[in-house]
Amino acid sequence: MTRIFIDGEAGTTGLQLAQRLAERQDLELLRIDPSERKDPQARARMLAAADIAVLCLPDDAAREAVALAADRCRILDASTAHRVAEGWVYGLPEMSRSQRETIASAEKVTNPGCYPQGFILLARPLIEANLLPESLPLRVHALSGYSGGGRPMIEAYECFDRATRERWNTRPYALNLQHKHVPEMQRYAGCASAPLFAPSVGNYHQGMLVQLPLFRSELNNHASADAIRETLADRYADEPFVHVLPTGAESALEEGFLAPTACNDSNRIELMVFGNSEQMLLVARLDNLGKGAAGAAVQNLNLMMGVDETTGLNG
Repeated sequence: MTRIFIDGEAGTTGLQLAQRLAERQDLELLRIDPSERKDPQARARMLAAADIAVLCLPDDAAREAVALAADRCRILDASTAHRVAEGWVYGLPEMSRSQRETIASAEKVTNPGCYPQGFILLARPLIEANLLPESLPLRVHALSGYSGGGRPMIEAYECFDRATRERWNTRPYALNLQHKHVPEMQRYAGCASAPLFAPSVGNYHQGMLVQLPLFRSELNNHASADAIRETLADRYADEPFVHVLPTGAESALEEGFLAPTACNDSNRIELMVFGNSEQMLLVARLDNLGKGAAGAAVQNLNLMMGVDETTGLNG
């Protein structure tokens, strides 16, 4: 029986994760008294009692938790604090063919960001196949539901009046081009330079699209949309949670529109390739609370526990 402690269970990701683990019979979920959630000594005792601690905390608090744990338990960090830090394993099992084994044996795993998962799973296989030059500066556009901003943003969106709702319908942000996800996007996709990342938050709860636009003239051998799609399909053929749709993804469209919410409440990520003779658009669709956060944490926990990776997850 693996003992799991969620440090930060009261937050958005922590609540989602606890809900997913509550009915599991192969683990014991350790819970701290709500009055002691911010007590360092109480947290240290819980960390020492756990086999694996999941940190669902702001970055500074996650660093503090690692110090409090003092190597007495394995750690899965869902914050941004350690995603490119030395000594930490990046928790994206589909990133490479050896990543699962690395996660399974690691003492410290960092859960990936929601946006980066879509970008990395689209770009990395193409760079490895020498279709997409690693030196090519990439542009990434993305849209997420407001739950991606955690409790403060959820409360802001769910409490405003109609006029604010219309004004906040879709809002680009991180316009200083310094989003905290960019370092992991660059490192784990294998890009020579940081991608230009332009995210937006929409007036809906959850669901995400990550879009990577390309020109065929930028690609090695002017690869076609079909060639790009085939490369992705071959790479992810045996992946339980990665679904590569046919070129044009007609089955995913609703009267020509692509909804960001179709993968909600699942650990599924859908990869799509749209294109014509000169241009193409690569799209990843996922649930930012599922595969993008708590679902990914469950997937990594399963690997760290040595159980079937899909346990407790809806593909």
